[in-house]
Amino acid sequence: MEPIPSQFNCPVEATLSLIGGKYKPLILWHLVEGPLHYMELQRRIPRATPKMLSQQLRDLAQCGMVRREVLPEKPPKTLYSLTPFGQSVIPVLDAMCTWGEDYLDSLSVTPCCASDKG
Repeated sequence: MEPIPSQFNCPVEATLSLIGGKYKPLILWHLVEGPLHYMELQRRIPRATPKMLSQQLRDLAQCGMVRREVLPEKPPKTLYSLTPFGQSVIPVLDAMCTWGEDYLDSLSVTPCCASDKG
């Protein structure tokens, strides 16, 4: 089900309806560098249960941010990648990472995304 613009009270609410969720921003972040198989996403987001990861990926595909491609192999593999619409959220993710880095610096913690992207 796609969101209806009139159901939002503000732009932040609209944004959160698309990328809000326990693992959606992390999924999108990992797909910035390129397509990944489901199992690779599962390895990169170990706290996500398979059921939760699948649901979040399904939601992102349904709203048009992620492309899901089943490869005709034995056994079949599923590949996920950002669509052009999904790529439009990269500046938002970059801003979230920068803000998070500043926050973690104030706590003297090394951020995970510092090593993921340059």
